[in-house]
Amino acid sequence: MIDLKVLQNSFDEVAKKLEKKGIDSNLLEELKQISTKLKEQKALLENLQASQNAKSKLFPQYQKEGKDINTLKEELAKNKQQISIEQEALRELEKSLEDLALNIPNIPDPDVPDGKDEEDNIVLKEVLNIPQFDFTPKEHWDFEELDWIDFERGVKLSKSRFSVIKGDAAKLERALVNYMLDFNAKRGFSEVSVPYIVNKNALLGTGQLPKFEDDLFKIEGEELYLIPTAEVPLTNLYQDEIIPKEKLPIKMTSYTQCFRKEAGSAGRDTRGIIRQHQFGKVELVSIASQDSSDEIFNQMVECASDLLSSLGLPHRLVLLCGGDLGFSAAKTIDLEVWLPGQNRYREISSVSNTRDFQARRAKIRYKDEKKNILAHTLNGSSLAVGRTLIAIIENYQQKDGTVKIPEALIEYM
Repeated sequence: MIDLKVLQNSFDEVAKKLEKKGIDSNLLEELKQISTKLKEQKALLENLQASQNAKSKLFPQYQKEGKDINTLKEELAKNKQQISIEQEALRELEKSLEDLALNIPNIPDPDVPDGKDEEDNIVLKEVLNIPQFDFTPKEHWDFEELDWIDFERGVKLSKSRFSVIKGDAAKLERALVNYMLDFNAKRGFSEVSVPYIVNKNALLGTGQLPKFEDDLFKIEGEELYLIPTAEVPLTNLYQDEIIPKEKLPIKMTSYTQCFRKEAGSAGRDTRGIIRQHQFGKVELVSIASQDSSDEIFNQMVECASDLLSSLGLPHRLVLLCGGDLGFSAAKTIDLEVWLPGQNRYREISSVSNTRDFQARRAKIRYKDEKKNILAHTLNGSSLAVGRTLIAIIENYQQKDGTVKIPEALIEYM
């Protein structure tokens, strides 16, 4: 959540920064109105309390001068009752402001470029050369002779956007998970195994709730949800905790299945396994001090990029513009892998620094000397397993329809 004090004290400045994310002007106007009312209500309450204090001090003077104190008592009782009413009104305004603020996205970093969507993102660099084929490369769903991906049975078991991975592809998927976790461990990320079901507070902490509830799978009759990403449980491991600064940064990696309704993706990527309701992902999450989060962010981007390079997969780094930036992110670099069958780059990792946005919601702090400071939280895919499987199938395909295994994975097979 954004800092409400900063919002109230510098509303126009914050509103201008949020314009980068294409925030609804009506939402900002409502926020401004409540913020103004809150300031007025605080001033009114402070005046009533000051009057109460001043009149309370008159008792000794009235007694000394022999004045009737009954009128003063009546005034104080009436004023006290009014203070109670105005305090309740203040609490209601504060609650309204907080509820509304939970739907306000994070403020973009100053170096986030302007733009409306992915067309305005900036390519920072390309890594490895795109492979050249002496035949027309196929897309991953066209390798029917290998019998690796069964779409029909996935639908039979569940519904559309579910699939079954079989045979050597299942082994390759398992090899990828182990390889990714080992790779990340060598970069200082400690492996953690987390629940796939989390409570409402966890999703509030990382920003999936309340705004994105429609994209979550909820457990009927419970305030519990299937995780959309391991970012949620990993970050919330330190919910409502104060961490000694010397223990930072905390760098974690985890493999989980992820579950998303893909509510806003109707008609997109309907073929193949690019966009599924259930998919495996290896995640990176870091909790850092405010003065080290930029360095950690670069480390995470480098880790994901080097992982792709170690698998021989061409990719590029893309700085997201404000309009394409996620709700909780202050800055994001996407890693897009080359898919020869589609003849285009596709997102395979997204590394974000949320600054203190999630930490404020989840109350994650660290102690620096005698002061408690909100931590910075960072997250990134390393990598989406299904999309990495696709990238290997398409980049390592042979003319005879077989697929080579990247050298780094041979020992894991």
